[in-house]
Amino acid sequence: MSRALPWPRPAPVRAELRVAVPRSRGYWTRSRERLFANHFAMFFGAILLVFSAVAAAAPLISGLVTHYEPTAQNLDGVFAPPSPAHWLGADELGRDTLTRLVWGARVSLGVGFLTVALYIAIGASVGLAAGFFGGAIDEMLMRFVDMLLAIPTIFLLILITAILPLRIGPDKGWFTIQHDALSLTVIIALTVWGRVARLVRGETLAIAGREFVVGARGVGASNTRIVLRHILPNVLPVMIVSASLGVGQIILTEASLDFVGLGVQPPVPSWGNMLLNAQSYLFHSIWLVLWPGVAIVLAVLSANIFGNAVRDAFDPRLTV
Repeated sequence: MSRALPWPRPAPVRAELRVAVPRSRGYWTRSRERLFANHFAMFFGAILLVFSAVAAAAPLISGLVTHYEPTAQNLDGVFAPPSPAHWLGADELGRDTLTRLVWGARVSLGVGFLTVALYIAIGASVGLAAGFFGGAIDEMLMRFVDMLLAIPTIFLLILITAILPLRIGPDKGWFTIQHDALSLTVIIALTVWGRVARLVRGETLAIAGREFVVGARGVGASNTRIVLRHILPNVLPVMIVSASLGVGQIILTEASLDFVGLGVQPPVPSWGNMLLNAQSYLFHSIWLVLWPGVAIVLAVLSANIFGNAVRDAFDPRLTV
């Protein structure tokens, strides 16, 4: 009987199944993707970006495109209609409307963005402190907020701007534009931060009792770490929506103060005081009212639509 040759047996074949595990995406990556997927909002965001770029490039546009200074008068071109010499016409003093509109965007948008950044910082700090520490700190801060909110904002703004002069620098050129806008920014921010503080406080109170915050306290995390790493990211959607919607509101507020003569003072151009100067010439030269009015409406509409989209994209409680 023949014996089987001691050939080595082949090794068993093992089928390996490799499953591709998708790489986890962070909070900011997912939020950015949701925002970019909203093409309607991105369109209005692009309009707001164009407005901001035009405002930043106002000196270049004035020197290279229109060839006029915002305060330069030409009595031979009073009420000139739109033409190659004045693309958007001229006002009652012969000043180029396009040049003043571009420089007015620098003032109006600058006040809008700077004011929002300032009052969000103040309101969020007060709201986080009140909601996180509670007790006497909460009572003291919220009673001050209640007093601030009890006074109608527009009346408070009119009172402050009537008492405090906006012109704190030499009456010439860029220095005046900067200081008028800066003064108005501080005044508006100091009167409207209360609503943000109340919203942030409410969110902080709701989050401070959640399990992950209690767990962080249990492992000995400091108050600063708990606020910055656990509470602030969850309060961020409230801050974002307040900031995004606040830009349009502040632009309207600044234009309203300019319109009643308590904002940025002529001859420095802003969209609000351009409307103030043009109200007497509505039926004579309608373009003097049309262009700053369209600019205000389009800027506010773009800020509101884009702001809502940003809020929806960066809210961790919303999923697509």
